[in-house]
Amino acid sequence: MNVAFFDEEAIDAALDFKLLVAELKTAFAGSFTVPVRHHHTIDHAGKAEATHLLMPAWTDGAAPETLGVKIVNVFPDNGKTGLPSIQGIYVLMSGETGVPLAVMDGARLTAWRTAAASALAASFLAAPDSRHLLMVGTGALSPFVIRAHASVRPIDSVTIWGRDPDKARNIADELDEDAFAVGITEDLEQAVGEADIVSCATLSQTPLVHGAWLKPGAHLDLIGAFRPNMRESDDEAVARARLFVDTRDGALKEGGDIVIPLAQGVITADKVEADLFDLCRGTVAVQRAPRDITLFKSTGTAIEDLAAAALVWRKSGLG
Repeated sequence: MNVAFFDEEAIDAALDFKLLVAELKTAFAGSFTVPVRHHHTIDHAGKAEATHLLMPAWTDGAAPETLGVKIVNVFPDNGKTGLPSIQGIYVLMSGETGVPLAVMDGARLTAWRTAAASALAASFLAAPDSRHLLMVGTGALSPFVIRAHASVRPIDSVTIWGRDPDKARNIADELDEDAFAVGITEDLEQAVGEADIVSCATLSQTPLVHGAWLKPGAHLDLIGAFRPNMRESDDEAVARARLFVDTRDGALKEGGDIVIPLAQGVITADKVEADLFDLCRGTVAVQRAPRDITLFKSTGTAIEDLAAAALVWRKSGLG
């Protein structure tokens, strides 16, 4: 059996955000089978709970037919030892024969597809003239998110906030040669109030972004808080904004930014106007008034992993 392996460098060489955002748009408009992902909590004495996820998906009659599964672990305390919190692998297989085709670095693939999904949502929801992006969070995902948003909106100014200013400074240095100005801040409230797009990629269990801080016309992109007891925004943010999600099943059951306000009666499920399937298939058209605040909550879906992995495979020349 000849199974190709794609490490971080090979995945980076195969992908760019304009191409991947377009690929995800096609995927959400297409036909896939996505079983409910397996979600397991791993208890560690004296450490934050870890999460083990199995995320399968396959194409339904699409050519070429593909099948894949991501095995991913989220260990929140990894940052204390210099490791990314997300670890895992992706296995891509033929949807016609089941033959394994490739094994890919799951953390790198996740970073690309997660950032691209947020950019895809922003292409529908963020004001077309959005120029100032605030990145809340300094994990491995943050540079990907910044570059993804810059691929769909004319971002010329980026501000980074994190609990550790040194980590924020490191990300700013990493982006120094990109085509936008980059700075860091320790005043989150002021930074939120100035940003056209506020993107959060943290493992916070308490709100970081307050709705009262958001300026009219802002777009709030919530990527972290993938469990029901985690959240990055407060009730006022959810109440003020027009709500959109990547998938209804995921966001309304797993994403604390939506689940907690639902449980407390702050919002009802019908406040969610559309998911990425609706937006990409054109079944919901978003008419955005200049002062509208939009909020996109993602919890991730195996469709994104499969689409990204299949794109890497095709770009490699092996597919």
